[in-house]
Amino acid sequence: MSTQDVFVQQFAQLFQHYREGLSPEAKQGSVSWNAVPLEERNRMVAAARLAIHELETDAQSQDNSRLYFAKPGEAEWGC
Repeated sequence: MSTQDVFVQQFAQLFQHYREGLSPEAKQGSVSWNAVPLEERNRMVAAARLAIHELETDAQSQDNSRLYFAKPGEAEWGC
């Protein structure tokens, strides 16, 4: 299992923990990660992977969009 896979699974586990704790219908004893059915855990891990990928992609495209602008003090002004 790669480091990225471990990170994604930990992210999904934390997300589930906080979702349970913050939901208005939260029960006194929240469901532990190991008690969540495997199919649901896999779905949450896939959702976490997609969310992280989207965040990485957005960050890269924002960095690339700045390449087209001059650095401060280097712009040529005038007509």
